[in-house]
Amino acid sequence: MQYFRSAIYFASMVLTAVVFASLALLTFPFSFETRYRFISQFARFNIWWLKLTCGLSYEVEGLENLPKESAIVFAKHASTWETYALQCFLPPQTWVLKRELLKVPFFGWGLALLKPVAIDRASGRKALKQLVELGKVCLDEGRWLIVFPEGTRMAPGKMRKFGFGGAMLAEKSGHPVVPIAHNAGHFWPRHGFLKKPGVIKVKIGPVIDSKAHKASEINRMAEEWVTQAMTEITGQPEEIVERKK
Repeated sequence: MQYFRSAIYFASMVLTAVVFASLALLTFPFSFETRYRFISQFARFNIWWLKLTCGLSYEVEGLENLPKESAIVFAKHASTWETYALQCFLPPQTWVLKRELLKVPFFGWGLALLKPVAIDRASGRKALKQLVELGKVCLDEGRWLIVFPEGTRMAPGKMRKFGFGGAMLAEKSGHPVVPIAHNAGHFWPRHGFLKKPGVIKVKIGPVIDSKAHKASEINRMAEEWVTQAMTEITGQPEEIVERKK
């Protein structure tokens, strides 16, 4: 039955992506706020449909920690789930992502309309410069910026050392950092088709003041908080995985 429910969900997700992306093109002449209100309904629908078809819901702890100004979110990356769910309980946002994603039919079109910080990861220092320059514009315009500092989705129980780009952006821009941990990977695996029923637990950490810390300190504080929060959520210590040189 779980496979059947997961198949229904997957088919609906593909269909709604095509429909929403096609209709989203009509929002191009409008403001970011208007485009976001429409396109984010795709994420909201899929989170609602996930609960209805697969019995998978979520609960959030720490909403009171969210600052009033635009912020940089350092989110645990373990699943496709968080790319949808963050739109359900955080202010209007966009994402730091690899530029190649914008070329994906339908899905990439919708992403492009939300003015993401799309970088060329292969360009080394140039990519870091792009992230800082484009990220500051995004934040100064009032949009929240989602960063997945691990750089890729990690299997349950594993935590990849955080990359430096998000922390450098925080130091240069002065916008606060909000760390977020969750256990979505236990229910919606990173390369898995099957969605398991249950309740995903999300923890939002205390704000890290970027004006009071250097990039290295910001990264350390965020990584330590997410690692500890993951241990609290899952009851198991996280295995730290070094980044490839």
